[in-house]
Amino acid sequence: MPGHRTTGFCATALALALCAVLTGCGGSGESVAGGKIVLRYTWWGNPDRAERTDQAVALFEKEHPNIQVQTSFSDFGSYKQKLAVQATGGDAPDVMQLDYRQIDQYALGHVLLDLGKVKDVLRTDEIDKGLLATGKVGDTLYAIPQGRGTETMVYDVAAWKATGVPLPTKGWTWSDWADSMRALAKKTGQPGGTDPGWSEDFFEVWLRGQGKALYTKDGGLAFTAEDLARYWTFTHALSKEGAVSPAEQNTQLDGSVENTPLGRGKATSDFNWDAPASGYVALVKGGIALAPMPSGTDGTPGQYYKPSMFLGASARTGHPKEAAELIDFLINDEQAAKILGATRGIPVNESVREQTAGRLTDFDKTISDYQASVEGTLKDPPQAPPTGDNSLQTTFQRDYEQVSFDLMSPHAAAKDYITEAKAELRS
Repeated sequence: MPGHRTTGFCATALALALCAVLTGCGGSGESVAGGKIVLRYTWWGNPDRAERTDQAVALFEKEHPNIQVQTSFSDFGSYKQKLAVQATGGDAPDVMQLDYRQIDQYALGHVLLDLGKVKDVLRTDEIDKGLLATGKVGDTLYAIPQGRGTETMVYDVAAWKATGVPLPTKGWTWSDWADSMRALAKKTGQPGGTDPGWSEDFFEVWLRGQGKALYTKDGGLAFTAEDLARYWTFTHALSKEGAVSPAEQNTQLDGSVENTPLGRGKATSDFNWDAPASGYVALVKGGIALAPMPSGTDGTPGQYYKPSMFLGASARTGHPKEAAELIDFLINDEQAAKILGATRGIPVNESVREQTAGRLTDFDKTISDYQASVEGTLKDPPQAPPTGDNSLQTTFQRDYEQVSFDLMSPHAAAKDYITEAKAELRS
């Protein structure tokens, strides 16, 4: 799953294009002369994930000698654009890795296979029902979570302990977090953490802690301008105090951990997702630890287990059964799980997760232990966000930048965001 986000292509335009592609293209999948079925499987990632994936696929081919899998991968940004082109041209791969924010647009664009058609092949009994539901649009399951992650506050252990400020604990509130940021700033002479006002992700955690949500079940906004104004008023005040990062540092946030204040040695902590937080290991000399996100005033948790990524099949595949067999193998096979480790997040299959937890090492173990520490305390995740949310992430950051530089008040910026968001979600 992407951590700090980067700007993507226009989801609305893509959705319109996808909806237009319903005729004139051949289905995915083919057979070779030897009688083997060929499946195309694509994902995003790095060389380590690619090496592990190829090993897992080789094991799948050994156990399914009638199937040959052609694999390909690229970085996240390039992958999204390439998959969009393939989908628009009716040439989506048989099996594809998907981000949370692609499910709605590809399902409504008739790109994804209704997995109910292959339910006899695809085992989902040992996947948490709330997590599994994130791959649904309406009542139809289009994608299976492949790993799970959750939000965290990652911090420099040595720097925090040196201040004498109490370490974060489970159940702390946003007010407690703010007090800690102020205390850290007073002790260190620099911000305690990154200003979270720029991120829709962390606004969602704040909202959920109040029993609210980003979106309604039918894809409309579930919060008001007043809700957003209160959040931005809260975060901006902390920034002005120097408790969290100033506007000038926030403009450098580009989706990488390297350009966060913590990554550049200019803060003691940062909010992120647990898996991408591994990037801080090489940057923070004092060592890092993961703490739960702040809760609402009454202790209601706002964070949740989010699918780190999904696996889906093409609606046009010529081999839906075999595509489902590959998906099932990558999610439910214990040997595959041993090979893949936590490269795509902690396994979603409960038995596999328990069986592999003891074998994890280094930061994979840190993530596993962190997730175990909040197990059973988090609420069900929201459904996949509607088409349009992709571009609204950028709008959210842009509008908060106006607040950060005192070019707009939190109330004015929030009203502008609501107006633009409603227009984007209608288009």
